Amino acid sequence: MKLNYSGTEQVKAAPAVVWAFVQDPERVARCLPDVQEVTVQDANHMEATVQVGVGMVRGKFKFKIEVLPDEAAGRVNVNVRGGGLGSVVDLTAGANVVDNNDGTTALDWTGEASMRGPVATVGGRMLDVQAKKLIEKTFENMGTAMSAAGGTLA
Repeated sequence: MKLNYSGTEQVKAAPAVVWAFVQDPERVARCLPDVQEVTVQDANHMEATVQVGVGMVRGKFKFKIEVLPDEAAGRVNVNVRGGGLGSVVDLTAGANVVDNNDGTTALDWTGEASMRGPVATVGGRMLDVQAKKLIEKTFENMGTAMSAAGGTLA
């Protein structure tokens, strides 16, 4: 099952704050909804344990996460791979970091998820809705955290 998403998150912080935030892998991982544990491996790699529920299927998924900020290109990419309950999830997401020239920043994001296994089979259409919510909530959480930090991350 392959799913595609896109959206925009408005951040009440300057681009410099956004770039400082996305270069901190633990802060990025903590923006995943229902995250239970984060282990940072290096500046771009971490592992996270997340509580997942799709319909009646509930459990913990473990993910390997790679965050690749590229300030020169104005883009941050995120690769997520892992799973649980006999299912595998591959997620590639990215956001263009756009200066709104008013002290705020837009994250124009896209995401593509591929899922295999029992969760994809049992979840069906419900999985599409949950995956979209997960991606949207992650970017929303990032926006909220960056906005709250204001100019303090740079």
